[in-house]
Amino acid sequence: MELSSKKKLHALSLAEKIQVLELLDESKMSQSEVARRFQVSQPQISRICKNKEKLLADWCSGTANRERKRKRESKYSGMDEALLCWYHIARAKAWDVTGPMLLHKAKELADIMGQDFVPSIGWLVRWKRRNNVGFGGRHGLAPSSPPEPPPPSPTSQAQPPLSLKDFSPEDVFGCAEVPLLYRAVPGSGGPCERVRVLLCTNSRGTEKRRLLVSGLQASPRCFFGVNSEALPASCHPDLGIPWSEWLAQFDRDMGRQGRQVTLLLAARVLEELAGLPGLRHVRLLPLAATTAAPSTPALPSSVVRAFKTHYRHRLLGKLAAVQSRRAGVSLAEAGAGLTVLDALHLAAAAWAKVPPQLIVRGFIQEGLAPCQLPPAPNEASELPLVPSGLSLQEFARFVDLEGEEPSSGACKEETGAEAEEGVGEDGFQPLPTKADALRALGTLRRWLECNSPSPALFEKFYACEEEVERLCCL
Repeated sequence: MELSSKKKLHALSLAEKIQVLELLDESKMSQSEVARRFQVSQPQISRICKNKEKLLADWCSGTANRERKRKRESKYSGMDEALLCWYHIARAKAWDVTGPMLLHKAKELADIMGQDFVPSIGWLVRWKRRNNVGFGGRHGLAPSSPPEPPPPSPTSQAQPPLSLKDFSPEDVFGCAEVPLLYRAVPGSGGPCERVRVLLCTNSRGTEKRRLLVSGLQASPRCFFGVNSEALPASCHPDLGIPWSEWLAQFDRDMGRQGRQVTLLLAARVLEELAGLPGLRHVRLLPLAATTAAPSTPALPSSVVRAFKTHYRHRLLGKLAAVQSRRAGVSLAEAGAGLTVLDALHLAAAAWAKVPPQLIVRGFIQEGLAPCQLPPAPNEASELPLVPSGLSLQEFARFVDLEGEEPSSGACKEETGAEAEEGVGEDGFQPLPTKADALRALGTLRRWLECNSPSPALFEKFYACEEEVERLCCL
């Protein structure tokens, strides 16, 4: 009797879980009502809602088996991914991939990774089911032209049949060249120094490329003694983006990973790259301009705006801290002391704060990703709050300041009070020593002991302290 009274477990497939999310978003049905319709428990519907972003990402990837009810990870996940990567490359080269070939390659990859693994037919069947291989997905692509030698120019790379559907969301990248008035403050008039920031990410938001900041002068004083390779962004002295060098580096990075990816570019940029040498691992896909949008960005506008919103919010926070330290200093005077090195770090912090779910939503809504299911719009919760002292309209105008300002030249040498503090006779700030770094840690810890609102903040400090002490021992 006890056994017969137990409910039979009813698991939903990925396709059914997406239907659940659609019903909850569009029909405003309660979770209990949806649970009754699908004959499952309400806690199961609640778990589906909690895993919404992951389910949508799996649905959009094109690799997941949409009829599969449970996603069991393989014991050899690293080898699984490596074999899938090799499979994509083989199909892109129009190789006739067979079961014995996959078994042989799996054994070879396992040996390289030092794994004691002997693939069997049963394992191969499960691997194909896990990765949706042989189910009529995107894996059966065959190019209409031979891959060797590489195409001589980006124009030939963008010829049909290349399209977004030929790539998974992880391998579709978009980029945007964003002008940034890096010292501007609300209500400031007159021209401000600007830089250009190149943003690039894949459509899943899982792989943000290192920022490129251009428009710096040849040798800014604030960069004296700085290891540029250790910075969170790369720098370029001219105001324009060095597309040839940047694309060549992108191609090398993808080659090291054994990947074939596509990069969305505005048609205007692609025309300027007529003499670019052939790329082996990055395929350029132009976005045609229209009369409504003559300069179509190759990165969703919502992603660009989120970056600028986080930058402006962080900038105002930094300048407010300067004002609290120096009484009587206006916001504009505090902004004048901001260096291009400060701006580079602010930009990197702002780019890191743009969440993956906002990027996924932007790519889908603007038709820049191989997926048709639009996620629910909830962008407001993913952006910082409006800073105190500004209305929503004033802050929005501040975020979009570059659209109102006439173009000015590249940034000039820092002349503000912040740049002049601690400058030696040679015009440069002295380089901090290991002793200076350790003293600064002690000062910071003492300040946190007196002012920290929560013990959780010390966990972040401990991680920083441990890393600084490790570097001091080298």
